[in-house]
Formats: sequence, structure tokens, C-alpha cells
Amino acid sequence: MPMQRRIIYDGAVCHIVQRGNNKQKIFRTEWDYRKFLSLIMEYKNRIAFELYNYCLMPNHLHLLLKIFKKEDLSKLMQGLLQSFRFHYKRKYKYVGYLYQGRYKSKLIQKDSYLLDCARYIERNPLRAGIVKDLSQYKWSSYLFYAYGKKNDIITENPLYDGLGTDIMAKRKAYKDYVLTARAYEEIIDTEFGIA
Repeated sequence: MPMQRRIIYDGAVCHIVQRGNNKQKIFRTEWDYRKFLSLIMEYKNRIAFELYNYCLMPNHLHLLLKIFKKEDLSKLMQGLLQSFRFHYKRKYKYVGYLYQGRYKSKLIQKDSYLLDCARYIERNPLRAGIVKDLSQYKWSSYLFYAYGKKNDIITENPLYDGLGTDIMAKRKAYKDYVLTARAYEEIIDTEFGIA
């Protein structure tokens, strides 16, 4: 079956998912997570995009981003994933495929879905049972929004500002919003091949 062409346009907002081959770990140590985040910063200096939300899980990753020029999405993802693959193969003397196929990309066409997508992304560690409290998970954008932790790779989600009149109200509203589970999360996990 031929590959489906990605739907993308200038200024598009996309939810990107990439999974380890055979659901294997792609982040084994803290250094691996840090390396991937440093690569995001490196590519922010090369390609115009905004990263609103992210979550790096042991065997997959989620990025919610806005790409300014449609042709840059493939450059960004190819460069980012390939650079990390080189790091991984060198560090672990790994042979074979690190990722399971092409990255998946879902176009976010309604502004109202931006916060829903952020919630879904940042709840991953809870759904996977890695933590019982999201404040304990440092490999996502949750700490930036819920607690104001500095994170230079993030551009504030455009809908975050509407959550309150001051920063403390926004943080509280965001925590309440993200910590509320939704029934559709398992359906999305299955659709992305994560479950």
C-alpha cells in the first residue's frame, strides 16, 4: 500500500507522535531525554516553528507544534529524529531500526482542540502508570504550564492565556483541566498505536 500523503500547509498546527520500533525504549537514561530536548532547541535555531506542548515517554514521544512553512515539517522531523537516532546508535552500539515507521502527524484544525491535545499529551505518564502525580514527571511541558518552570523550547499554547486573569489562576485552571481524565484518551492511544 502506498504511503498516505501528509496534509500540511503554512502555519499548520500538528500533533506529532513517534514510537520506538516494536514499542522498545528510545529513551533509556536521563541523558537521552536531555539530548532530545537539546536537539529541539538546536532545531528551533534552524527552522521556524513553535512547540506548544510535548511529552517524552520511554518508548514514544509527542510534540504539539506550529510549523510556519509547510516544507519545514519534514525537514524538522527528519533532522530531529535522525540526529537522535545517530546519538542512540553511537551510545548503545545499536543496530537496526530505532523507530517504528514514519512519524504520525495529526493536523489540528480547530483552536478548541489545542488544549484538549495538550491535556492528552501531558497525561501520558499518568495513563502509563509511570507516575501518580504529573508534577513528578520532568520530561513534558506540564511543569511549564502548571508550575511556571522555565523551559526555553516552549512557546506558550495560544489558549493558555484565556484560562485566567493572572498567572496563579491560569496555573490552577490548567492543573484542574489536565488532571481531569477524558474517555476518549484510550481511543486516541489506539489510533496512534501507543496502546
